[in-house]
Amino acid sequence: MLPRRPGPRDRGPAPATRRRTAGTTPVPGQRARGAALSESADGSEEDGPERPGPPAPGAKPPPASAPASPAGGDGADDDTAGDPAPVPARRRRVLRAVTVAGCLFTLLVVGIGALVYEDLSGNLRGLPLFGGTTGDAGRERPDAFGRTPVNVLVIGSDTRATADDCAIGGDCGPGENADVEMVVHLAADRAGATVLSVPRDTVTDLPACRDAHAGTVVPAHHGQLNSTLQYGPGCTVAAVHQLTGIPIDHFLMVDFAGVVRLSDVAGGVPVCVSDDVYDPYSHLKLTRGEHVLKGMAVLQFVRSRHAFGDGSDLGRTYAQHLYLAALVRTLKAAGTLSRPATVYSLADAATRALTVDTGLDSLHKLLGLADDIDKVPPSRVTFVTMQSVPDPGDPDRVLVAPAARKLFEAIAADRPLTPAGAARPAAGPAPPPARPAVTPSATVARAGGLPVFRPGVVAPASSAPPVAASSSVPAPASASASPASSASASPDAGSPLADAHPRSADQGGECAQVSRFPTVLLGGVAMTPVQAYAASRGVPLSAP
Repeated sequence: MLPRRPGPRDRGPAPATRRRTAGTTPVPGQRARGAALSESADGSEEDGPERPGPPAPGAKPPPASAPASPAGGDGADDDTAGDPAPVPARRRRVLRAVTVAGCLFTLLVVGIGALVYEDLSGNLRGLPLFGGTTGDAGRERPDAFGRTPVNVLVIGSDTRATADDCAIGGDCGPGENADVEMVVHLAADRAGATVLSVPRDTVTDLPACRDAHAGTVVPAHHGQLNSTLQYGPGCTVAAVHQLTGIPIDHFLMVDFAGVVRLSDVAGGVPVCVSDDVYDPYSHLKLTRGEHVLKGMAVLQFVRSRHAFGDGSDLGRTYAQHLYLAALVRTLKAAGTLSRPATVYSLADAATRALTVDTGLDSLHKLLGLADDIDKVPPSRVTFVTMQSVPDPGDPDRVLVAPAARKLFEAIAADRPLTPAGAARPAAGPAPPPARPAVTPSATVARAGGLPVFRPGVVAPASSAPPVAASSSVPAPASASASPASSASASPDAGSPLADAHPRSADQGGECAQVSRFPTVLLGGVAMTPVQAYAASRGVPLSAP
């Protein structure tokens, strides 16, 4: 059978029309030199890159070692001309595996971070900031750049609401008072901070509050400042704001067990005592010199009101400032806040130990506050104590001194209070003050039938007979009525810091001055903390 001749439908497309390049003469069967023909979208051919034609007669073929470039060039620009070489399949698989692993790792980190964040935030207990029945906790005034200061009320609670607090406090009695009341003021520019201690024995007019536990209203009355915590920390905020006029933006409340946990995580903090000391009430017992405190020893030190100064709450505030200043220096020197593991441990301990206002009841907010505090150098952190005078109606209590108003106003106005140029404490023990030889605190005085002493009030000589110490009990080696007497320079009388015992956190080398007065009772006998140390050989030391 003969093959069928191709018909019209079997023929290809019509021959493409050619365009002539200007200035060239076409030669049958040969394209013009310097131009090539390319097919356009409609089937026509257009001039394009020159394509190599057949070699001319007698021309030498190109050497095999120098193949022509895919673009028709000499191969010098092969890295930029033409399509890139395909990635080998094995390399593609490796890149895909690395990408998938990176995504999974990122998801894992984000997931763990979210779980940690939720866990730590869940530890926090948030309560309303203000517990008063009228008004609020005050408003901050921004500076010229719109920045505002921050004031945080730190409350140390003596509650025995948990088994741990009962064991640490020594009993499980009812009630809850504030052992510590400090206003931490952060300047608007975060360049400085002031820590104001308000003595817990301060008696003042207290505002009406709504009891956070019972929901009832407690009417305004005259009483002791630390008693307001019985109605919730919001009532203490209202009372401190009314007393000082300082706006309170947040509060942090910690109990006995929380202090122990936080001090353990922060690590040991070095403190110094001027003499051997034993306080049978807080159970603090230390030898003369420097010790590294942690755990229970920290709680014993900061709670002792009979070991230091005149045996009152004022002596305790001075010792607390020494400890807190040493804590700031320790955290800064060790770079504690730059180590993730330590930061997590601190955050975990803090969130478990703290009760905060609702403005700080998340980890993000709490860490933001910690970051602001960390920006302040120790030399710009100033500790001060509210100026006070004895209460004529009760020598165990104090009233707000007129000079305290200047201090309150300076803090509220965000004026810097760092004692510029304040001299460092002199080396060695300070000379004792010119006071009666026997000046016990009122609590011990009543129990032992001894005369009452309060700072600034000197009992008549006839009512202050000296108490002879037993020959087997040594007298104090050295002490003073307050650590402030060891400073060689004091603020001017008109300064807000006058009589406020200012000290900056970078001041080291100072010892807490052990009381030289018979402030404790041991075996029914009134004696000094140094004498109590010698008479309690079987009691273990708080720290080596």
